[in-house]
Amino acid sequence: MSKHTIVVCDHIHESGLKILASDPEIELINAADEPKDLLLEKYIPVADVAITRSSTDVDEKFLAQAKKMKAIVRAGVGVDNVDIPGCSKLGIVVMNVPTANTIAAVELTMAHMLACARKFPYAHNHLKLERVWRRQDWYGTELKDKKLGIIGFGNIGSRVGKRAKAFEMDVIAYDPYIEPSKATDLDIAYTTNFDDILACDIITIHTPKTEETIGMIGREEIAKMKDGVILINCARGGLYDEEALYEGLKSGKIAMAGIDVFSKEPATDNPLLDLDNVTVTPHLGANTKESQRNIAVQAAENAIAAAKGIAYPNALNLPIKESDLPDFVMPFLEMAQKIGNMCAQVLKSGSKSIKMMAEGPVAEYVDSLATFATVGVLNESLADQINYVNAEYVAKEREIEIVKEATADSRGFKNLVTVKLTAQNGQVIRISGTVFEGNIQRIVDIDGYTLDLEPKGRLILFKNNDQPGVIGDVGSLIAEAGLNIADFRLGRDNNGQALAVVRVDGTVEKELIEKLAALPACISVKSVSL
Repeated sequence: MSKHTIVVCDHIHESGLKILASDPEIELINAADEPKDLLLEKYIPVADVAITRSSTDVDEKFLAQAKKMKAIVRAGVGVDNVDIPGCSKLGIVVMNVPTANTIAAVELTMAHMLACARKFPYAHNHLKLERVWRRQDWYGTELKDKKLGIIGFGNIGSRVGKRAKAFEMDVIAYDPYIEPSKATDLDIAYTTNFDDILACDIITIHTPKTEETIGMIGREEIAKMKDGVILINCARGGLYDEEALYEGLKSGKIAMAGIDVFSKEPATDNPLLDLDNVTVTPHLGANTKESQRNIAVQAAENAIAAAKGIAYPNALNLPIKESDLPDFVMPFLEMAQKIGNMCAQVLKSGSKSIKMMAEGPVAEYVDSLATFATVGVLNESLADQINYVNAEYVAKEREIEIVKEATADSRGFKNLVTVKLTAQNGQVIRISGTVFEGNIQRIVDIDGYTLDLEPKGRLILFKNNDQPGVIGDVGSLIAEAGLNIADFRLGRDNNGQALAVVRVDGTVEKELIEKLAALPACISVKSVSL
C-alpha cells in the first residue's frame, strides 16, 4: 500500500509530529530545519499535504513546485501568507486551525484588560527597574460594574464575555453574523447598533481581518467614545486604525490600550511604543504550551484526514463558502463526508445510489451535505480525481443516483445526518451521525444498531449472533495480532444479533480479518480507516 506524504515545513509541537509518525499510512518528512530553497526543490514536489506556519510563504514559487499537493494545513489561524486564490486554481484545499489557540487568546485579552485597568506593567517597571516605591502613583480602576463592549462574538469573543461576567462586568456584544441568542443565553446583551459598543467603558475586538473589518475603529468611531475609554486588540493587526489610535491615546481621549497585534510586524519601531498609556505584547495570542500542543495535534489530524481524502476540516476555499453558513453547519458537512467514506469502505463495491438524509435545522443544507457525502463515497475509488467541485458530475457520469431527503423534524436529536449507500451488487449500508455542542462528532446508528462512536481511527466492524463469549474471542484475536484496543462500542437488536465496533492502535491486517470471520458467531466483519 502506497503511503501519503506529509511535509512539515515549519516547527510544530512534538505531539503533532508523533501523531504523523505513528500513522502507518503516512510518510512524514520533517523539513522544518531545511533551507527554504531546498524545501521547495526537494520536498514540496513529493508532498500530498504540507503543514505550514508563518515562516513559509505559500506563494507563486511554492505553488509552482506543488506538483501533487492536495491540501495545505496552516498550523494556526492567520493565512495572510497563503495565496488562497492560487491554491484554488490548482485544486489545493487550504485549511487552518482556528480554535486551538482559543483559550490562550481569551486569557491574554483578560490579561491586557486587567493590565490597562490597573497599570501593572508600569508599576512593575517603576519598582523593579527604577527602584521607586510610590503607591500613590498607581491608582487604577476596577472591572466590576464597567461596561464591556465586545466586537465579534465567536469562539474567542464569547469566552471573553463569560469571563467578564465573572468579574461582574456589564457586557454587550456586537456581531451581525450570529443569532442574538448566542449572547442572550449567556445573560449578555446583544446589539445591532454599533454606537452601543462605542459608548462602553472598555472595548475589545475579536473579528477576522477582512475588507469589512480593517480599520473599523478609526477617528470617527473614537470621537464617539466616552472620555477615558480603554481599548483592547488581541485579534488581528489593523482592526484599529493605528494613526487614530495613537492620536486618541496621545490626547487622553483613550485612557489606555492593550495591544498584542500590529498592522506591520515585527513592530519594533511602531509609534505606539513611545506612549506611556499602552500595554503591548509581541503577538503572543497563541503563545502558551497548551495552545502550541493543541495547534500541532489538530494540524496533524487535519493533515492526515486530508491526505487520506476523508475530510478537509476548516477548509477555507471550498465552493461552499463557510462564511455563508451558520457555525453549526460545517461540522455536519465534515460528518457527512466521513460517513460517506465509511459506507464505501464497508461495501467495497461500485456504487449504485447515494441517499443523503438530513433532519432538523441542518436539513436546509441537504444539497451541500450531499456534495460532501458524495466526495466521501467516491474518494474510496477515485482518490485524487475527486473534489467538491466535480463530485456530483463524476457521480452522474458513473450513473450513480444521488437522492436528497430533508426533514424539518429530527428523531431524538436536534440534527441528524444519514447516508444510505446502495452498491451495484445490491448490498446496502446506512449510517447516521450527529454533532453535539462543542463540535463533538458522533456516529449514532449503523444499520439500525444504536451506538455512540467517534468517527476516527482504524475500526473493525464485527457483526455476530448475540451469544456468550463472543467479545472475549474477538478481544483475544485482536490481542494475538499485537493490537491494542483503544475503544469498544456495542449495539444490539431484537433479533439476537449484535454489532461491535472496535477501534485499535495499529494496522488491521487481512489475516486478522480472516480469523475474526472464522469465529462461529461471526456474520460479517469489515475494517475501516478514518
